[in-house]
Amino acid sequence: MQAGYVKFYISTGFLPTADILALAAAADRLGYDGVGIPDHVVNFAELATRYPYTADGQRRWPPFTDWPDPWVLIGALAQITTRVRFVTTVYVAALRDPYSAAKAIGTAAVLANGRLELGLGVGWCEEEFALMGQPFTGRGKRTEEAVELMHDLWAPGWTERDGDHYRTPRLEMTPNPPPIPVLFGGLTDLALRRAARYDGWVGDLMTTEQALGVVARLRDYRTALGRDADEFTVLAPLTDLLGPADVARAEAGGITHILTQPWFYYCKPDAPVEAKIDAMAAFRRDFRLDSP
Repeated sequence: MQAGYVKFYISTGFLPTADILALAAAADRLGYDGVGIPDHVVNFAELATRYPYTADGQRRWPPFTDWPDPWVLIGALAQITTRVRFVTTVYVAALRDPYSAAKAIGTAAVLANGRLELGLGVGWCEEEFALMGQPFTGRGKRTEEAVELMHDLWAPGWTERDGDHYRTPRLEMTPNPPPIPVLFGGLTDLALRRAARYDGWVGDLMTTEQALGVVARLRDYRTALGRDADEFTVLAPLTDLLGPADVARAEAGGITHILTQPWFYYCKPDAPVEAKIDAMAAFRRDFRLDSP
């Protein structure tokens, strides 16, 4: 259903929540592979923390942009779709306690019949951590320990752990979800080395050349760990994707998933949802995603 083996996920970032419902249903119907859902709890009027993914350190979104809760949203989207997968791009688990996070993620995975991939980031906004009562320092190690704990909580049977950050008495958490792949985002060397230890990497807006450079580093890190470099998800939102030849180049370089908002190619970002759906259909045609 798609060019080569590259999978195409629709990004829902900065969209009205009602549009996300319609676009996810359209993605399911049109043959897209998945839906990407970002995460923030709140948006501050003023920040001392610099946003790390723009040249000027300013956020990409205006005030009062929708940031729906990922797990509530996925639970709803799972009921109106049958085949698309869902990935968080990315969820900041260290903002929450791991038990509440595991319960919400696991429930969403059950409701989605396993069509869920957990994309994680360690977070960048110090003010958001303070608001949520979580320490900003040590968030990377806490996230890694939380992943181990959540895997135990999602498995059948009793869980008991004596971790450095989370001490868990004998308990169980039900329902048990299907297996949940874990991907990590981030652009620092530490972040890429962390991602290489898990199931995949979630990128930020970048050119294909930049993404292929990251892929090469991830493959080296996977090989050094004795892990299969080919059994690894690379989800990249590419800013210079113009046609089928660009998709082929991305695939040849090891990019397995492309995150996109097709309406940017055909209409304005604030176009009606019907126009966005038409753009999604046109994108599949023009990028030959249905070619054998």
